[in-house]
Amino acid sequence: MQSDKGLLRYHDRDQRTHVYQMLSSICSNTFVSCNASQAAELEGKLPYLEDRFLNLGPKGGILTALQHDPNAAWLAVACDLPFLSKETLDYLVQHRDPTKMATAFYDSDGKFPEPLLTIWEPRSFSSLLQFLSLGYSCPRKALINSDVKLLTIPDAEELRNVNDPQAYKEALTDLSQQK
Repeated sequence: MQSDKGLLRYHDRDQRTHVYQMLSSICSNTFVSCNASQAAELEGKLPYLEDRFLNLGPKGGILTALQHDPNAAWLAVACDLPFLSKETLDYLVQHRDPTKMATAFYDSDGKFPEPLLTIWEPRSFSSLLQFLSLGYSCPRKALINSDVKLLTIPDAEELRNVNDPQAYKEALTDLSQQK
């Protein structure tokens, strides 16, 4: 996208703030996962966790959260899902299975777990590190190869992400028609 997707505006505020506010109504503590350069921009605006596991992308953020509070389950949500609703987040939380490594939705094709709309249980930390030691830096691979609860998302359109300028324009148009 050539820019921080969390700064794109869809709902009268940047997407990072929008997701943070949705999660704050569900979670007892909410943080934005970020790298070092994003941390400076977030300072004083939103609570954040700066990646301690560098150059791992989203998996680094998940590992950082689990290390920050190893006794907490962590609801990880990507910032590039402008159609995601609070109702879907509520559905995920209501169907959580803490006896599994994670609770996740299937992706939009219904084939694989969606790692960035997942509740990661405390015990997932050691499993994620083990997969990392085997060369698997993708959190989806860890979900595919672990004991997880998989749900079908109520509306697959909510998994539609924005990865390029054209998709951003289309998302803005579609969201304006939903109002």
